[in-house]
Amino acid sequence: LLLVTLSNEGTKTLPDGQKPVALLCIGCVLIASSLLLLLKSVWKACHKSSKMPDKRTVVLFFEFLVAMGAAILTIVAMPHLDIVTNVTILNGVAVLSTLLQVITQCTAKQRNRFLVPSITAFLLILLGYVLFLLLYITKDPTDTRRNIWAGLAVGGSFLMSFNWWENYFKLISENRQTSEKSNPGFLENVLHILSSLLRIAVTAGVLGAYVPLDKMDWAIVTSIPSRETRIIGIIIGVQLISSALCHWFSLVACKMHAMRRCFILPLYLASLAAMVLFVVPVIVFHQNYRNSLNGTQSSNFRGYCNDVVDAFLSCSAACWCIGLVLATLHLWFLSLFRIQRTQDLFVRRLYEGAFIEQSLLLNTRFDIQTTEKFKSLDPVKVFLCATMWHETPDEMMNILISIFRLDKYRPKKEGEAGDVTFEGHIFFDDAFTDVAGSRGAHVNQYAEMLVNIIKQQIPDQTIVATPYGGRLVVTMPHGNTLTVHYKNKKLIRHKKRWSQVMYLYYLLGWKVSTKYFKREKKNTYILALDGDTDFTPAAVMLLIDRLKLYPQVGAACGRIHPTGSGPVVWYQKFEYAVGHWLHKTAEHVFGCVFCSPGCFSLFRAEALMDDNVMKKYTAVSSQAQHYIQYDQGEDRWLCTLLLKQGWRVEYNAASDAHTNAPEDFKEFYNQRRRWGPSTMANMVDLLGCATVISKKNTSISKVYMLYQLISLVASILAPSTVILMIAGQAVFFLFFTIFLGASFRIKADTQILVAAILSILYAFLMMVSAITIIGTMVKDQTILTPSSLFLIFLALFYVITALLHPQEIGLVFYGFIYIICIPSAYLLLSIYSMVNMNNVSWGTRETAPAARDQAASQTKAEKGTARCRLLPWSNAHSLGAMNEEPEPRPQNTIVEEAGRPEDKSFIEMCLQEEGQFFRELTSKYLQPVPEDKGKQEIMINKLRELRNKMTFVYFIINAFWLVVTFTLQLLDSSVFIRVPKINFDLEYTGEYIFIDPVGFMFILSFALLVVIQFFGMLYHRMSTLIHYVAFLSTEPMSTKQNHHQPIRKVDILLLLR
Repeated sequence: LLLVTLSNEGTKTLPDGQKPVALLCIGCVLIASSLLLLLKSVWKACHKSSKMPDKRTVVLFFEFLVAMGAAILTIVAMPHLDIVTNVTILNGVAVLSTLLQVITQCTAKQRNRFLVPSITAFLLILLGYVLFLLLYITKDPTDTRRNIWAGLAVGGSFLMSFNWWENYFKLISENRQTSEKSNPGFLENVLHILSSLLRIAVTAGVLGAYVPLDKMDWAIVTSIPSRETRIIGIIIGVQLISSALCHWFSLVACKMHAMRRCFILPLYLASLAAMVLFVVPVIVFHQNYRNSLNGTQSSNFRGYCNDVVDAFLSCSAACWCIGLVLATLHLWFLSLFRIQRTQDLFVRRLYEGAFIEQSLLLNTRFDIQTTEKFKSLDPVKVFLCATMWHETPDEMMNILISIFRLDKYRPKKEGEAGDVTFEGHIFFDDAFTDVAGSRGAHVNQYAEMLVNIIKQQIPDQTIVATPYGGRLVVTMPHGNTLTVHYKNKKLIRHKKRWSQVMYLYYLLGWKVSTKYFKREKKNTYILALDGDTDFTPAAVMLLIDRLKLYPQVGAACGRIHPTGSGPVVWYQKFEYAVGHWLHKTAEHVFGCVFCSPGCFSLFRAEALMDDNVMKKYTAVSSQAQHYIQYDQGEDRWLCTLLLKQGWRVEYNAASDAHTNAPEDFKEFYNQRRRWGPSTMANMVDLLGCATVISKKNTSISKVYMLYQLISLVASILAPSTVILMIAGQAVFFLFFTIFLGASFRIKADTQILVAAILSILYAFLMMVSAITIIGTMVKDQTILTPSSLFLIFLALFYVITALLHPQEIGLVFYGFIYIICIPSAYLLLSIYSMVNMNNVSWGTRETAPAARDQAASQTKAEKGTARCRLLPWSNAHSLGAMNEEPEPRPQNTIVEEAGRPEDKSFIEMCLQEEGQFFRELTSKYLQPVPEDKGKQEIMINKLRELRNKMTFVYFIINAFWLVVTFTLQLLDSSVFIRVPKINFDLEYTGEYIFIDPVGFMFILSFALLVVIQFFGMLYHRMSTLIHYVAFLSTEPMSTKQNHHQPIRKVDILLLLR
């Protein structure tokens, strides 16, 4: 409006000859949003697959009309109208929207509440146009030029009203149930590119044609004085930035469910505020002018008001404003999901910079408001699947408390269908042991420990025998069930991946697909857990939100917090923080996450049941590389299969979960010995088929795969980079080679012992190097050296990142340990992982119980066999009669879910069919692998050969990098980069610093990766904040109190009673 006012004939701020400059700025305002949409669409077209629009589409025709109307209204007509008219006429652009609202609601079959307001709004806006035309026609009928401007203003605003036709045409076509529904929006990236170019061309054409027709000269643009240049520059800069921010904050307010107080009401008051801001300065200026006359003349301000604020104009302005309010009255009652996608909230990506408030209100989705209750998303079923092996009592207590907390958060009520229902399952691996002198199998000490924790108050504990071992079913206090599956490795294949295969096929192949349950796989999720995971109900609900609203998301993971004490855990706390703050957020924003950790991840049943996912996940390792990729990192392997099938994997930073981290140096090294090679193997697998994946997966582009390739190369070069960072001398490469060669000869435990000693020495060396760098900066009075820049940049970067995570800011103090342990983590651990790649054992929780503990456990089992019995599978339905206290029936809950009569014959039939299902599953996928020493020896040799090849390639690349760097250091007199020396006051000293190009490129590439991750982190932090605020705004108060109220460990037994 300021730019329009500057281009008005009566404005004296700009002379008449300089009006084209203001008109040019108005044109820039009109095309700014189109230019932003063009850039965004080009990026998306390069990033994702795009289709050409249908040749019959009328979208481009409507875009032409809208661009023509906007240009005529703002460039041609409005500069010749007064301030009040310009402020109010913009509200008249809702005329076509109100008409389409009436048509949409009349064709709808449901009773709707806003038909009368829409009709009234349409009539009021039409009345406003009639009064407006009468004002200009009756005021001076002979002023043809003035009447032409009024007619152009009405015509331009009417053409502008075509801007939001997509909001209603789809509803009209759906109401008519036409067999050939026209989808005029298309919202394809190519279509947005074409429409943006068209709008820019039309705006430029109108502007270029109008200036000569109005007898103005474009040459004045190049000779405008500096004062006017600054005024116009400030105005257009403020307008462009404020319009973009207004659009973004409006979107944030709607997604945070603050639509009424932070979106609708402020936009209603925007026109009134603009009018006040324009009229009040005129009044003040008039009063000052009158005082300057000293009473000698009359300034006739009342005459000015009568000129500007006419009765007809007042009535037309009131009609337009009230019409806009009535046209958008449905927004006050608009129902939103917890997470609302932008394309479902706003019909068009484009906003109109010339009338931002009207475009935002009319661009918001229009729904037919009926008297019926808002229908939420379909209810979902979540299976909680935890795998256990050798967990401690405290770790078992963590997972049980989390499950019971979730049971309290979403209770199961008879006859009521909630939005989310849960069912807990714990799969206990290798749970049985043989007891001398006893018949049958007995649960081992770890399984019995879980039994005691769950049923300590029930002395007569019974486990039902199953084809795979045993089962215990518990009905939790609030109605949800918890089933513990005890696996016997003699009956079914053990280890974590095969436990996952077991519950995937049992829950998805039996409980989802059979006639007794028959659930929709798209509304069924599996929450993968470890046996020591501690989580809150809110964390689960936040993951569920992602999968409920985004159908292409196959898996979502949360923020994992390692727990424990000691230096090893402190290092992992900061390492996990950096990994989630930067790496996972960058993956989520620019592509999708490559690994959803198995300790706390939510998977979509439909994605797991897709082709080449669950079936291929059951593949038995037959080659050496399979043992590395399939078994050493099963969660990353499963995500690799999902990504190849086109599913998206996401990360939610607000979904917190805690899991125990290795506290022992040896256990930590063994864990990373598994993770390192498996991560690299899966990464190479994905990069090897990058072209195919980028075509099939819309979240992954070739540019993103290039980013992953750079990250992989950086991780491969980590050992040599650490050597260069520590000293940069060849003696360290010699020591590195000696340790590498010795590692092939000494045992793994000896390697870990040597690595622990060297880690301490390297930590001191890192501190010495840091002090040396600081001393060099002080001595040379400059920070422009690769080492000093790296150190300062790294420290500032981690501090700023931690400040953006205020709840985790305390982790920044562990950053010191992380920095000094870089040689251990990136040099020594790399050597240990590569040298021991042929070791495919799990590495953690493998400590066998002491002999006396085993003997005590056996004696206890022998004495208490009556207390912990194994009931045959065929007698499972009679379990309740065998205990003194009523106990939940094990598997007969399928009667309730299937809605069938609770008769004994039906229960027996279900149990028999389920038993047959497990027998077929075991024979097909989970048959225990017989021990064949000959094949094992062959595979050991193949693994050793693979280790030798991969180790040679891995370290020869590092050696090449070191040789190149050292050679360039020796040739620093001829090959270097000259950088001006700057002191601490950032002043040029007249001297130069010579930097070798390799070091400079290392700093540059590292800074580029960090900057990319930093911007990805900023975007992800904002989206996380929006999601979390929306969660708090939509969650009932009672459930908020439930998930915030802790459950003490001593209360778990009371709950179980």
